[in-house]
Amino acid sequence: MLRSTFVAAVTVAILAVPGLTAAQASQGNSALAGSKPSWANSKNLVGPADPSQNVGFRVYLGWQDDAAVQALAQAVSDPANSSYGHYLSPAQFRSQFAPTASSVGAVKSWLVSQGFKIVYTPANHHYVSAEGTLAQAATAFGTTFNMYKANGLTVRSPSTNLSIPSSLATIVSGVIGLDDSAQFVHTNHTTGDAPPPAAFVTGTPCSTYWGEKQATGFTNPYGAGTLPYAPCGYTPAQVKGAYGISGYDGAGQTVAIIDAFAAPTIVQDANQWSTNRGLPAFTANQFTQVVAPGTYNHPEKGLRQDPQGWYGEETLDVEAVHGMAPAAKIVYVGAPNAFQDLDAALNYVVDRRAAQIVTNSYGFPTELLPPGYVLPQEETILQGVAEGIGVYFSSGDNSDESLVEGTTTTDWPASSPFVTAVGGTSLAVGAANNYMFETGWGTFTSSWTGTDWSPTPPGDWLYGSGGGVSRLFAEPSYQQGVVPTSVFQAQGRTGRAVPDISAFGDPNTGYIVGETQTFPDGSVKYSEYRIGGTSLSSPIIAGIMALADQAAGTPHGFANPLFYSLAGSSAYTDIVSPGSTVAVVRTNFNNGVDASDGLSYRLRTMNQTLSLKTTPGWDDVTGLGTPTSSFLSSVG
Repeated sequence: MLRSTFVAAVTVAILAVPGLTAAQASQGNSALAGSKPSWANSKNLVGPADPSQNVGFRVYLGWQDDAAVQALAQAVSDPANSSYGHYLSPAQFRSQFAPTASSVGAVKSWLVSQGFKIVYTPANHHYVSAEGTLAQAATAFGTTFNMYKANGLTVRSPSTNLSIPSSLATIVSGVIGLDDSAQFVHTNHTTGDAPPPAAFVTGTPCSTYWGEKQATGFTNPYGAGTLPYAPCGYTPAQVKGAYGISGYDGAGQTVAIIDAFAAPTIVQDANQWSTNRGLPAFTANQFTQVVAPGTYNHPEKGLRQDPQGWYGEETLDVEAVHGMAPAAKIVYVGAPNAFQDLDAALNYVVDRRAAQIVTNSYGFPTELLPPGYVLPQEETILQGVAEGIGVYFSSGDNSDESLVEGTTTTDWPASSPFVTAVGGTSLAVGAANNYMFETGWGTFTSSWTGTDWSPTPPGDWLYGSGGGVSRLFAEPSYQQGVVPTSVFQAQGRTGRAVPDISAFGDPNTGYIVGETQTFPDGSVKYSEYRIGGTSLSSPIIAGIMALADQAAGTPHGFANPLFYSLAGSSAYTDIVSPGSTVAVVRTNFNNGVDASDGLSYRLRTMNQTLSLKTTPGWDDVTGLGTPTSSFLSSVG
């Protein structure tokens, strides 16, 4: 099903969506279309922003010859093209496509003339980072700044599109940091009921493998027999056994992980966790933590940060990658805040080619972002494709987003046609680490009252694998003929469909991780718990792709064209709806750490996926499916 013109539709999508490019130059100043978010409207207005507030922002410069960049991305990613795998080095990309020094100089000169401090420009000249006050920004960009209520937060935005000198209108592709769109980013991990860093311990009884312990004493609303207790959290050996992954350890490969902040105990935690799993600890220089230069390390008042929550995300990502590829190097790039620097972290990885694979376990629960926020990051992703970097994003944990956003939408950047979006499943692993079955991840929940389940099962929606059809991007050619028309009909539009591939992600059949946590008695110590989400699925696939790169002897880069050429093959397990309802009983400690305050029980019913459906062939819950024992040899 592979087509050598797979990016043609994507090219049209990126360039044709209204507001994604700077307005054409006109006399004097020119409006930067798409720089005012849709949520910055009179209905949501709170009041003016504080003009004395310090802000950091990045003025992004577009690539020279966008069409050539996308043609190159097509060629090096298409197995049917003679240029397949002939990636550019960062230096080669810069020499061919980076904005010129004179363009960078023009942007810097204008910013300095407006009183801003220039902070940093990366080697690829993709942006100029600057700092100043909001009053200076209002004058320079010809607008005012207000505070608005959006998605439960009070956030800042310009009241109109930004204005820039007409001489820069064909150079600048967007500005990131002046509005607070980045506040809507969220990590796609969940323990299900209580997150770290306040200590969380998996409730017992639980099963070390699927069905080991039966939940006697509870009614089964779906038929005769008892229900199983949820697994306690799978180990790397169980995951590799179930997916038939063997023979490689990731030696010679490098995986980058992008999150915010940096857990101070990550190395000791990952090493203790590895020892407990029978895996090798990190060797010298195998794991590094980096803060991308030029980021805005001045947290703004009133904006949520939650570094401890991101510590849990980092723990999950690192231990998931290391569990799949214990000999691979890991480069962790942490933004120093949670509100505006994840884009700079991705640019760092791409511009320095810090790794051949990068996994991102975060995203926005909507595509309804300022186009001027989306385009610069799409440009960064394209550079990564040209350099042979596989960029993986979790597809999201809110199913079709209808119960969170009020409308069906995919998450972004998972919906980017140039990334691999990773969805989630519920996985049953047997006593011999054998694959038993999988369902699409989508969970409804009921609570045990002592005599029955309430509300009536399946109960209330809780979470599930993100998916659907993009509102921003056209259907890429690599998906044509693979994604069934029924998916487009169900979602009411045709476009880039999500996800591409999947791995287990349901927190009720999750992964065991180890992290230093703070317990109610004030003690701080290492402990282990079960966790899940597509934040788990993405680094699991990234780790497996490190094995695939090792097996092939070369990076796979942007692998979607290859993945879709294998649609329906033995490389994947095609996930379909089960013949009968699958559910588990989950035990929770009422206080989150032990049974001293009692236990509560939840019925977690699986494969409850709202408007998304697990069907034969590609589907919008699990994409092409999950890896099998043939996966490494097939992609190799």
